[in-house]
Amino acid sequence: MSHVRPLSRPRLAGTLLLLALCALAAVAASLCLGSTSYRPWQLWSAGPEAQLARDVVLELRLPRTLAALAVGGLLALAGALQQTLLRNPLADPYVLGTSGGASVGALSAVLAGAGLAGVNLAAAGGALASILIVFLLAGRDHSSSQARLLLTGVALASFCGSLSSLLLSIAPDGLLRGMVFWLLGDLASAGWQLALPALLLLLALVWPFARELNLLGLGRQPAHALGAQTQRLQWLLYFVAAVATAVAVTTAGMIGFVGLIVPHALRLVIGQDQRLLLPACALGGGTVLLAADVAARTVLAPQQLPVGVITALVGVPIFLWLLAQRRSPA
Repeated sequence: MSHVRPLSRPRLAGTLLLLALCALAAVAASLCLGSTSYRPWQLWSAGPEAQLARDVVLELRLPRTLAALAVGGLLALAGALQQTLLRNPLADPYVLGTSGGASVGALSAVLAGAGLAGVNLAAAGGALASILIVFLLAGRDHSSSQARLLLTGVALASFCGSLSSLLLSIAPDGLLRGMVFWLLGDLASAGWQLALPALLLLLALVWPFARELNLLGLGRQPAHALGAQTQRLQWLLYFVAAVATAVAVTTAGMIGFVGLIVPHALRLVIGQDQRLLLPACALGGGTVLLAADVAARTVLAPQQLPVGVITALVGVPIFLWLLAQRRSPA
C-alpha cells in the first residue's frame, strides 16, 4: 500500500465525474424500481395515478435513496481510513468490530429508553471504544501484515456480537422485532438528515490531510521522517472512522463489507492517492449500497430483504478471496 500514482486535475475531475454519473444512475434506478415500478415520465403526467407515483417516489423512495447514499459513503470512508491506518486492505468497520461496538452502544441506549441523541452518542462512544481497545491490545504489532491487530479486531467483533445477542435476549417483546431487523441492516425507515451532512463534514475534515495520509501509507516511521505529524493524524483517523461508523450504524443498523469492498476495489482501479481515493469512496460506497438496496427491494418483491443480508451475501466471498490473495505470496 505504498505506491502512489501521480494525480492530475483532469484525472481527479474525470474520475469523480464518472463516479457521480454512476451514482446518478443508481439514484434513478432506486427511485423508479421497487414493488411497483415507475417510468420517469410518469412522474410528470397528470391524473391520480401520477400523483400516487409522485407521493411514493418523493415521500418514500427519495429519503431512503439519500440515506443509502450517505450510509454507504460513511462506511466506505471509514473503511478507507482504517485500511490506511493499518496498511491492511482487510480492515473495515465490520471486520474490526467498530460497527459491533456502535451497535452495542446503540442497543444499550434503546433498552435504557434514551432518545435519538442519546442513541447516537452511545453508538459513537461504542465505536470509539472498540477502535481504542483494538489498537491498545494490538498496537505493538509493527509487522508488515499486522496480523495480531486484525485478529484482535475480529475477536472484538465476535465479542460485540455476543453482547448484542445478550441485549436482544433481555429486550421486551415490544422492542425485539425492530431491534432484530435493525441489527440485520435496514434502510426502510432510515433518515438522511443526520447521515448526509455527517458524510460531507467528515470528508471536508479529513480531505485536507490527504497528502499526509499518503505519507502514512509508507509506514509510520517513514511518514514521521518526511514531516507528517503521525500522532495527530492517527487520532484524527480514530475520530473520523468512529463517528462515520456510529452515524452509519444508528441510521441503518449493521451493514457489513461495504467498507471493505469499495475502498479495496477503488484502490485497484484508481490508485492509492488519498486526494482522489477519499471522495471516490464517498461516492462509490453510496452507489454500491444503493444498488444493494435496490436488489433488496426487487429480488423477492413485494417482500423486502434487509440490505445487510445482500451486502453480506456478496461481501463474504469477496472477503475470502482477498484473504486468499493476502496469503498467496508466502
